Amino acid sequence: MHTSNELFRRARRDFLATSASGIGTVALASLLQEEGLLAAPPEESPGGAGQPRKPHFKAKAKNCICIYLEGAPSQIDLFDPKPKLTEFHGKPLPESMTKNVRFAFLQKESAVVLGCPRKFAKHGASGMEFSDMLPHLATCADDIAMIRGMHTDQFNHHPGQMMMNCGSSMFGRPSMGAWLNYGLGSEAKNLPGYVVLTAGRGTSGGTSNWSSGFLPSSYAGVLFRNQGEPVLNLANPSGLSGAMQSKTIDALKELNALRHAEIGDPEIHSRVAAYELAFQMQAAAPELLDITKESKKTLDAYGLDRPEPDAKGGRGGGKGTYRSFALNCLLARRMVERGVRFVNLFHSSWDHHSNLEPELKFCAGMSDQPVAALIKDLKQRGLLEDTLVVWLSEFGRTPLGENRPGFAGVTGRDHHPFAFTIWLAGGGVKGGLTLGKTDDFGWGVVEDKVHVNDLHATMLHLFGMDHKKLSYRFQGRDFRLTDVGGTVVQKMLA
Repeated sequence: MHTSNELFRRARRDFLATSASGIGTVALASLLQEEGLLAAPPEESPGGAGQPRKPHFKAKAKNCICIYLEGAPSQIDLFDPKPKLTEFHGKPLPESMTKNVRFAFLQKESAVVLGCPRKFAKHGASGMEFSDMLPHLATCADDIAMIRGMHTDQFNHHPGQMMMNCGSSMFGRPSMGAWLNYGLGSEAKNLPGYVVLTAGRGTSGGTSNWSSGFLPSSYAGVLFRNQGEPVLNLANPSGLSGAMQSKTIDALKELNALRHAEIGDPEIHSRVAAYELAFQMQAAAPELLDITKESKKTLDAYGLDRPEPDAKGGRGGGKGTYRSFALNCLLARRMVERGVRFVNLFHSSWDHHSNLEPELKFCAGMSDQPVAALIKDLKQRGLLEDTLVVWLSEFGRTPLGENRPGFAGVTGRDHHPFAFTIWLAGGGVKGGLTLGKTDDFGWGVVEDKVHVNDLHATMLHLFGMDHKKLSYRFQGRDFRLTDVGGTVVQKMLA
């Protein structure tokens, strides 16, 4: 027997999901808007990722390309030069630095400083410093905002990846791309608003890095392949005509409508939207992956066919990783051209507990040219101004060499959450900015600390979203990407 409150909730839910404001009206409104007969889209149906929505205030960014390098690149060897490390190579750090500090693998009682052999130089009018492992990216110095003062609460990979991608280390939270599409909708007509591309071995966090969490599943990242069938099982099986497919989809709509009338589950709307999007993608997705119309100059700039060195140690991925990552960078540009709100490029792994020198060289060489080409390509097409490009990972690497038992020598670095470097470009950030300062050993941040939640608050601000107002009620609580923290870093804004 239903209580009066339950009957009221069901009646209200049925009203919201049917002709007054349900998925059919949203579809009709979309068509009217395209014909110029409707000034602005209505509120979306539950579970739909459809039409773009207005931000809280004027936005500087419209799209985001998030380059996530799983495993934690060594900021000391790429972005944050520390001559003291070479001077103190082989010596222990002061006990005050390591006291009460937990490490993933490092034995702190016998750990010593690992020097950095890299050569750093200043680049651009800003004088931003890069190591000799990133010669292409260094040419983009004046378009980049480098944040050397990052820190996080997590020191192991999976919790750290969820913290950086979802704002919390707890399972079940929506990712950045899901939050942005929930808040702003999508401008892509025949593609998902949130697309994921991967290269290398695969992240330890897996799909939790691009999950919709407790948001409707239509906001989750859609994993694309960069060759062959873009999305598995997207193409029709042989013998299924267009007319038969249309009738099948119509029948599924009717069945889903009946089920929704019975139980009122908003995820049914997501299911309907998924069928409709899959139908639209059958033509749009293969066209997206067809790069035959790209000029040779563009393909060469991204380095699709550049020579690939032998992978050292296997962490960075097998044969073909250089081309796969370069192609993903090119596809990311093609996606934002087509209105995709959030594109995630994942590569793993940069988890250099050992063999740091040869393996970091492999990974840096894989990413340096394509990422620099992406920034320059967006800029010359007029897209960088409102496309935010972000390079990040879950944490950094320790200035101490890893001395894990059973290792013959000290050739790598352990996880380091207390100070690391990320960077952003375009989308309203201040190019040529180096923000944050670490101590002489790169151990901790001594100036302009930026927490992960601060980064997320700033990113949402660039998209015209107040991070405190972008919330979703779940299990009696209003949740945010920035959880219960986060402050916009005004110094990052152009």
